[in-house]
Amino acid sequence: MNIRDEIKEELGQKIIEWNEHSNKRIYFTIDKKDIAKTAEFLFKTLGLRFSIATGIDTPKGFEILYHFSFDKAGEFYTARVLIEDKKNPEIDSLAPMFPGAEWIEREMWEMLGINFIGHPNLKRLLLSEDWPEGKYPLRQSYES
Repeated sequence: MNIRDEIKEELGQKIIEWNEHSNKRIYFTIDKKDIAKTAEFLFKTLGLRFSIATGIDTPKGFEILYHFSFDKAGEFYTARVLIEDKKNPEIDSLAPMFPGAEWIEREMWEMLGINFIGHPNLKRLLLSEDWPEGKYPLRQSYES
């Protein structure tokens, strides 16, 4: 069975949307409550490597794309989640599973205001210490 089929079989109804942008770039949407279990499955069971995550402020909410690489085949699998609550955006942290996620989650926390539950060290990374609390420069609503 190939990686695509294993993901579809394991996650089943948890997959809200599946999009094969190309034969090497696959995106699938899951609920935010499923990200930790999904990441654990991709990493521990399938052997995919966590590459990076990206956060975006969209009209529907905060979108986080978790990029995983299947290096043997040169494929990327991206788990997409949407955090609809812009007043209290939060999601489970992947930093306890992937130490490499610690800095990118800190960046998203600082620049977008997303709280990563269980993160070991949410503190400023890019902005100066005197930056005003509650001001997030990558939010669409930000005014300088």
